[in-house]
Amino acid sequence: MLTEKKKAYFRNLLNQRLDDLLDEALRTVSGMTDQGDNFPDPTDRATMESDRNFMLRIRDRERKLIGKIKEALERIENGTYGICEECGEEIAEGRLKARPVTTLCIDCKTKQEKDEKLKGI
Repeated sequence: MLTEKKKAYFRNLLNQRLDDLLDEALRTVSGMTDQGDNFPDPTDRATMESDRNFMLRIRDRERKLIGKIKEALERIENGTYGICEECGEEIAEGRLKARPVTTLCIDCKTKQEKDEKLKGI
């Protein structure tokens, strides 16, 4: 079970990451709306469009991470943070530091990945 001090540590870690992601999203939106790039060369336009699409894919992944961070913060508040959803055991602190949004202990995650690989997911 996580101590209050460790809960505060992970809460601060998650909130900082959330703030960073939201700031980055705002900069992206601002940058995309401010761009008045008008490239007469089709290759330059294609490159700009490719870069924009790549950036949007990154932001979509970050949007999903924001949801996971919010869920992790809720788990901290309701006392289930750091408990594996699969087996009910505590998730190692090292794993939580490496992946603070995780919901599975390393054993259950390894098993899940093996099962997905076998199914070809």
